[in-house]
Amino acid sequence: MDLTRDPVLIVGAGPIGLTLAWRLSQAGLPVRVFETEAQIADQLRASTFHPPTLDLFDESGITAHLIAHGRITPTWQIRLHETGERAEFDLSVLKDDTAHPYRLQCRQAELSRALLARLPAGVVRFSTPVLAVDQDEDGVSVRLSDGPVRGSVLIGCDGARSLVRAAVGAAWEGGAYPENTILVTTPFPFEDHLPGLSGVNYIWTEGGTVSLLRLPDIWRVSLHPEIGQTPEAALEDAAIRAAVARIVPAARDMDIREKRIYKVHRRVASTYRRGRMFLAGDAAHLNSPKGGMGMNGGIHDAFALADLLIRVAQGAPDLILDDYERKRRAIARDDIVGQADQNRARMNATDPARRRAELARLQAIAADPQAARDFLLRSSMIEGLRRAEAL
Repeated sequence: MDLTRDPVLIVGAGPIGLTLAWRLSQAGLPVRVFETEAQIADQLRASTFHPPTLDLFDESGITAHLIAHGRITPTWQIRLHETGERAEFDLSVLKDDTAHPYRLQCRQAELSRALLARLPAGVVRFSTPVLAVDQDEDGVSVRLSDGPVRGSVLIGCDGARSLVRAAVGAAWEGGAYPENTILVTTPFPFEDHLPGLSGVNYIWTEGGTVSLLRLPDIWRVSLHPEIGQTPEAALEDAAIRAAVARIVPAARDMDIREKRIYKVHRRVASTYRRGRMFLAGDAAHLNSPKGGMGMNGGIHDAFALADLLIRVAQGAPDLILDDYERKRRAIARDDIVGQADQNRARMNATDPARRRAELARLQAIAADPQAARDFLLRSSMIEGLRRAEAL
C-alpha cells in the first residue's frame, strides 16, 4: 500500500486520533481526520497521564505543555475513610525507569489542543460526521455528507460506538459492570478536611467507595448511586451533595461545576484489524476508570500503530502491520482492562475484614522499595508498554 500518495483517514479527533495524525504528519505522511463535534470537547473525561505517556510526548514539548496546565502528583493512596489509615505509593521509586516518576493530573482536552496546534491547517475537519466506511484492494473510503473521500488506510478512533469497529466486523468481548459511575468536579477544598490526602485517592467508605483526584483548580469526585437510586435521581445536585457530605459533612453546600453519569464497561474488540482498517483507543477497548488507564492505553495504541505505518511508508513490507494487534490487543486484555478490573474489584470490596487485609497487604508493598517499584511498574503502565514492545 502506498501511504505517501493517498492520505491515512482517521475517524475521531479525540486525543487518540490526534496523536495518530500528529505522529504520521511528523513523518511527512498525508493525513485527514474527521470529527463529528464542532471543536475539541472540553467535557469531563480522562485526566490522568501516566509516566510512560509523558515520556512518549517529552521530546515534542507536549509534555511541557501538559505539565504547565496540570498538577504533578508524586504520590497516590488507597484509604480507609473511617480511620484515615492508608497505603500511600510514592512514584519516586521509578526514577530510574522514567523521566517522569509521577502522575500528572490534567484535562485530556489540553493534550488535544497541543496536538491540534502542531498539525498542518486543514488536516482536521470538525463538524464532519462520517456516514459510512468501506475498503477495497486499492484503498479505503469514507462517505461524508458532501461526498466520499479516498485514502490508503482507515483508523477508527471513534469511541465505544465505533462505526469503524462495526465495519471491521469485530465483536465486543466482555461486558458492562452493574453499577453506574457519577463524575463531578468541584472547587471544594477536601484537603482541608481529610488530613494527609494525596493528589489521587481511592477511598473505602462505609457506604461504598469514592475517588478524589486533584487538578490544578478543582477536585474530581467519582462515586456510585445508592442501591435502588435511579440514574436521574443520583445525578441531582442535592443527591450528589448528600453523598459527598456523608464523607465530609462540610461539603453539603459544595459548588458543583460539572457532572455526568455513565456506565462502565470491560470490553476488548475481538480483532483490531481487517485489511486496511484498524481500531485504536476506546474503539478497541473499554475499561473501568479506576487507575486511569484507558486514555493512556489508547495513546500507546496510537504510537505503536503510527510507527508501524511509518515503517511501511519507508519501504517495510505490509506484513509488519500484523504486529499491531499482537502488540496491543494482549496488553489491552491483560493490562489495561485486566488491571482496571482488578482495581475495581479491590475497591468494591465491602467486607471490613477483607478491606483491612487488603490495606495491610498494600501497606507492606508500599513500605518495601523493591516491591513498591514492581507494583508501580505495573500500575503506571511501564511494564505493559515494555511487554508490548517485546512481543
